[in-house]
Parts: sequence; C-alpha cells; structure tokens
Amino acid sequence: MTPNVVIADDHAMIRKGIKLLLMSRLSLKNVDEAGSCSEVMSKLKHGQCTHLILDVVFPDGTSLEIVPVIKKLYPGIKIMIFSMQLGEIYSEAFRQYNIHYYLNKSSNEEETISYITRFLNDERPLTENKDTSGNNPFSSLSPRELEIMNYLLNGHKTNDIARMLNLGDSTVSTFKKRIFEKTGSSNIPQLIEMASVHILSTNDHPDRNE
Repeated sequence: MTPNVVIADDHAMIRKGIKLLLMSRLSLKNVDEAGSCSEVMSKLKHGQCTHLILDVVFPDGTSLEIVPVIKKLYPGIKIMIFSMQLGEIYSEAFRQYNIHYYLNKSSNEEETISYITRFLNDERPLTENKDTSGNNPFSSLSPRELEIMNYLLNGHKTNDIARMLNLGDSTVSTFKKRIFEKTGSSNIPQLIEMASVHILSTNDHPDRNE
C-alpha cells in the first residue's frame, strides 16, 4: 500500500522541507501537513493517513496529549517523532505508546531520508534511543509530568493547565510538586533555568513568574 503521510509541525518551513524530501527523494505523492494538535486530529479524521511524522510541542498542546487518542481511534497509523526535544528525555515516554521511531531535527538530509525510509517500510530503526541521560533530572518524568512541564515552561498557570487537560486544580498542583521534586527545582524560574541548561526547547512567553 502506498504511504499516505501527514507531517505535523508548527513550523511551516520544517513541514515543507520534509514534504519536499519525501516527494523528490522518495517519490511519495500523498503528503499532507498539519500545524497544531487540533489540525492533526482533523487531518486524521477526514483523511486516510497511514504514517504520521509528529513533532512534540505545538502551540495548542503537546503530542503526548494526542498520541493516546490517536492510538485508540486509529490503531493502524504508524507514528514517528521528529523533534528538537531531547530523545533521551522524551523517547521513553513515547515508547510507552509503542512508538520507537524518534529522530532529532538536527540530523542531516541523508540520515533523515534513511530513517524515514525505514519508518515507512516498517523496518526497525538502526539505532534505538537508549538511555544516555546520566544525571539529567528531566529523564525520570512520566508522560503526564512531561505534558504539564511543557505548559509550565511556557507560562501557563495551574488553573489553565487543569482546564486544558481536563484535570482538577489539585491534581495539577500534585504533578507540579512532583516535577519540582524530581528536577530539584523549587519554582518556575528555577525550572526554566534547569531546562535551559539541559537543552530543552521552550517557546518564548512573557509571563513565567507563577
């Protein structure tokens, strides 16, 4: 069956670049794009996607939020993560959803084409994302903690996160406390500083002083 691919990334240039590679180097014809979590779900609902190339962080959420839903509604779709976020931190979270393809955007063109080719052919990745995190304090965070951490890093308040994730304020506060404990931080500014030190990508936000 000919692959029907959706490239999901909030940066148009990334989407168009990967789309061009797939069409010119791999001769694919059915390649669509999505720029947000909501657009991903819309494309899947109204299309015939067989392979999804997915970033981690979007303006309206993270892929950790939508992957469980995608897996439930569209169990046949193959998913590959393509992100600048550290694989040593996020790949284990995605493996819990049986997603084993995780490629960093810093990979060169030939590496990217080779990796995507194996993904499309359902071949095992040449190298697994093994745990090389060492003492990275973010490597022990659970998928839900990673979701909430991303919102915290981007300036969202506890009640906003609770509303967006359909959780109680107290539940989010509990997760927030666990994140602080696991990362050895005591407030949001410290968490942001630690994220910067450990090369976690964050979006600029004017209000990060909760």
